[in-house]
Amino acid sequence: MMLEKDIERKVCEYAKAKGFLVYKFTSPNRMSVPDRLFIAPNGCVFLIEFKRTGEKPTAAQSREHTRLRENNAIVYVVDNVHVGKFITDMHG
Repeated sequence: MMLEKDIERKVCEYAKAKGFLVYKFTSPNRMSVPDRLFIAPNGCVFLIEFKRTGEKPTAAQSREHTRLRENNAIVYVVDNVHVGKFITDMHG
């Protein structure tokens, strides 16, 4: 089982190597926002919530993801490092 920080590090390294901009995402007035903001070379913007392998978002995180998606934001929940190819296939 991989830890969240290890998954996040590997996915971010892969995305950066493929030309993505990757930002740590925090919001002073909003709790439970996704961990990272990604901007693809083609301009597509999406957010990723990283979780330890097999772990699910908390109820508060799920509510925030729903709120973002209701405003047409793209939000992924990632619990493994195999998402790299998906990122580039979908957004690269």
